[in-house]
Amino acid sequence: MARFSRIEVIQTMRKTGLVPLFFHSDLEEAKQLVTACYNGGARLLEFTHRGDFAHEVFGALNHYCIEKLPEMILGVGSITDAASASLYMNMGANFIVTPVLREDIAIVCNRKKVMWSPGCGSLTEIARAEELGCELVKLFPGGIYGPNFVKAVKAPQPWTSIMPTGGVSMDNLDKWFEAGVDCVGMGSKLFTKEVMIDKNYELLSANVKKALATISEIRK
Repeated sequence: MARFSRIEVIQTMRKTGLVPLFFHSDLEEAKQLVTACYNGGARLLEFTHRGDFAHEVFGALNHYCIEKLPEMILGVGSITDAASASLYMNMGANFIVTPVLREDIAIVCNRKKVMWSPGCGSLTEIARAEELGCELVKLFPGGIYGPNFVKAVKAPQPWTSIMPTGGVSMDNLDKWFEAGVDCVGMGSKLFTKEVMIDKNYELLSANVKKALATISEIRK
């Protein structure tokens, strides 16, 4: 069962503006990475469902967060079916992120009042997601659509909350937030090759801290 309500999750997303995301098959490495993000100031993290036995790593990682990183809101991404969403929710996932809009996932998440963010690529998909109870849609792949797409959506639907993932970097954070996004998902631009290959956890903490500071400055 989720430790954080969907209201707490969305409020934290809007407050911090950043959702780091990664996958690692090794539990001990995953612990180091999530701790580095926490030390950098992140209070949300998306562990992506991208490898065999990923759910086993997630379950142990969530136990670790509960014990060692109590303010970390751990969720899961790259979920493409309701069964997987249910599995992770049973392991305590605090939010579910998907690359596509699937109504079966919306149903199981809403049933347990767990925050879910579907990948959308059109205004029609976004409107349908909101009709299904979505608080924040994932614009994916963000790099294909760009900030101008966000501006176009917000014109007729200023109430829509958007989180682009893919194509977000330190160099374009200003463009995304000026366009009206509520938060951004960042993967490889935080978890760089230097971080992942060299196990440079201090660099990851610095990357997260810089991203959060940049977002805060942009919003002033």
